[in-house]
Amino acid sequence: MKLKTEQYEHKDIEVIANLLKEGKVVAFPTDTVYGLACIYENEAALKALKESKIRPETKPIPTMVSSIRQMEEIAVVHNDVKKLADEFMPGPLTLILKKKSHLPDYVTNGLDTIGIRMPDDDFILHLIDLVEKPLLVTSANISGEQPGETGEEVLQQLDGRIDAIVMGKAKGTASSTIVDMTKDTYKILREGPITEKMIKEELR
Repeated sequence: MKLKTEQYEHKDIEVIANLLKEGKVVAFPTDTVYGLACIYENEAALKALKESKIRPETKPIPTMVSSIRQMEEIAVVHNDVKKLADEFMPGPLTLILKKKSHLPDYVTNGLDTIGIRMPDDDFILHLIDLVEKPLLVTSANISGEQPGETGEEVLQQLDGRIDAIVMGKAKGTASSTIVDMTKDTYKILREGPITEKMIKEELR
């Protein structure tokens, strides 16, 4: 347990970016639910994030990027992926892609795939740019509990378990649509705000 979860506002974005660079675990509101983040490629930070959620070790954490270029640095982006990214990103869409071979195994729990999202939220996109690396972001809650929509709700579950929180309110209640793009045909693993019909039309 941490001694205390420090509370910040959106205006403290540079402080938040530095905390993430240092390997701290930070919660912030996203365009869907409240997110819980650590910097990508820091094994100790990822371990701390999982411990704070009491999350099963086998479940990989999705990655948030601020650009398609950043996505191409860590994953295989073929034509259909690019079509969906151009149309629906930033937005409530998570794409499951083949990871690039240089990625450490712990980032994806040993899987050869990676889940990537680009949130429709200027604060988070700017934050990722300041950190200069993707973020590993999952929902801000104890595993099995409801994700919080406000900073206060998140603190009810995670106060003292995480390093910092950006106070505010998440913009949506539904989690993102998850689409597996690793095979010849796409597969929807979870339907959210972006429907199967919308995806089918885009890939026609």
